[in-house]
Amino acid sequence: MPSVVIPPFSWHDANQWSFNAVPISLLVAAAILYTVGARRRPDWPRARVGYFAGGLAVTFVATESFLGVFDREYFSVHMIQHLLLIMVAAALFALAAPLDLLYENGGDRLRRLLDGRVVTFLTQPLFAFVLYFVAIPVTHLTGFVNLTLRSEEIHNVEHVVFLVVGYLFFRAVFGRERGAKLHHGLRLVYVMAAVPVDTFTGLALVSSTSVPFSAYRSVAPSDATHAWLLGNVHLGGAIMWIGGDALMLLACIPVTVAWVKWETVRTRELDAVLDAQGI
Repeated sequence: MPSVVIPPFSWHDANQWSFNAVPISLLVAAAILYTVGARRRPDWPRARVGYFAGGLAVTFVATESFLGVFDREYFSVHMIQHLLLIMVAAALFALAAPLDLLYENGGDRLRRLLDGRVVTFLTQPLFAFVLYFVAIPVTHLTGFVNLTLRSEEIHNVEHVVFLVVGYLFFRAVFGRERGAKLHHGLRLVYVMAAVPVDTFTGLALVSSTSVPFSAYRSVAPSDATHAWLLGNVHLGGAIMWIGGDALMLLACIPVTVAWVKWETVRTRELDAVLDAQGI
């Protein structure tokens, strides 16, 4: 059995940052646009501004910190980055309700566009669920992975896709924005129904008997053995499986709390109506 040579990596590498012009420019532009829009609406909740700032901060860390530096050399780091983008940053953006802010600041033409069939379809909970259900396995189990490993530009596009897919998914989960909404109880079912896709994707990687991505050899550390490469793929799969499921279960907490509050208010309203009718 060949010995496993683990490439040198320590927490000292956490000090490494990768300041790429395109991602940083997009983050700065998003921050400026959202800030300007929020200032134009004095009644815009401060908490939403905080959520948006949090989403930008998580995106920055995921793409520009050591996670971005080693995201192609270490598949496990690659997976941590993806979870941060699609399940943490995107969820924070959904809580920030950017489309509502755009709607309130937009003119009649923009509002008609946001109320149009295309945007209405794209923001439907069912469409978001299907998109998430397809995007996760396709971007982690198919030849698309090789494309992202070979091309930094495609990898950056993938990051944007994760943010958009995650935003649309959690937009339906939290129900903060205008448009089609799920019943509070169905939101919990919605989240739990998405858990199997993360589990399936993670287990598929963990159970791999060979390195599933041919391009990984060309970008991995030069002294990495085949056994190490396969082990790192397995570790990445475990992160997707356990980490992804854990984050989904964590998202169930605010959804459950919101459901309980909604039921409490509904019960009080019904009691008030019955009392008024002398029942």
